[in-house]
Amino acid sequence: MKLFVTGGTGFVGSHVLQQALAAGHEVIALRRPGSQTRIPLDTEEPTWLDGALDGDHREALRGVDVWVHLASHTPNPPYAPLDACLYWNVYAPIKLAQQALQAGVGRFIVAGSCFEYGRAAEGLDEIRTDTPLAPTLSYPSSKAAASQAFAGFAREHGVQLKLLRIFQVYGEGEQASRLWPSLRLAARSGADFPMSAGEQVRDFVDVVDVARQFIRHLDFDAHPSPKGEPSIHHIASGHPQTLLAFAQHWWAHWGATGKILPGAMPYRKHEIMRLVPHLDPDTLHDHA
Repeated sequence: MKLFVTGGTGFVGSHVLQQALAAGHEVIALRRPGSQTRIPLDTEEPTWLDGALDGDHREALRGVDVWVHLASHTPNPPYAPLDACLYWNVYAPIKLAQQALQAGVGRFIVAGSCFEYGRAAEGLDEIRTDTPLAPTLSYPSSKAAASQAFAGFAREHGVQLKLLRIFQVYGEGEQASRLWPSLRLAARSGADFPMSAGEQVRDFVDVVDVARQFIRHLDFDAHPSPKGEPSIHHIASGHPQTLLAFAQHWWAHWGATGKILPGAMPYRKHEIMRLVPHLDPDTLHDHA
């Protein structure tokens, strides 16, 4: 299968490239000139296409079976202003998707975020794929706008589209300021780890498993998405836990000698206390 991938040098994208190449797919990966993958690739390199997301890439898109969009603008706090997030997370990828359509591509996969649900998740034991989107802050708002824009694009043009909303991903190649890498650094250095009270409930999913689920969804025949009817899927582990329980698990795993200090830091502004997805039986079987 021939793939065109955006965001291949990012955290999730690097792992998707790794698994796509290992599975024997032909991959064209768009990247900013000079950017490198977050993890070393164990396989051969993809065919790199140096350029901007909003450039003209119609020639490279010819003969592509599936367009996979993983690029995202400022997915970690502090987020860029809303206008920049809307440009790079909505306008630029839609422009590129239109080029793919002109080149004959009919199958699209777009990475989304659990934070698109925002305040709609409050009071819900599980978030369903039809839960309304009520994001807070600029980045989640732009991703929610992108979901709506891509869904409209699929309906208008009668193409197959999967929106894959990723829950709390962690693992190798993750930005150093995020929870799991920060926790590992403190554990290995013998330092204490100050954190919030840690009562937030999340579905933590290893980035390797996230990539595996993306590769699984490349098969539009085994996991269909009707033409003109976009489908939404949750990319998660099915094992929710509090941030504190997650931290304590890894603290013990690394044999840390310091102390975790829950409550030493305040919650972030607009903190969502529970983000737990409903997973369909097929997805649950995939994790069995």
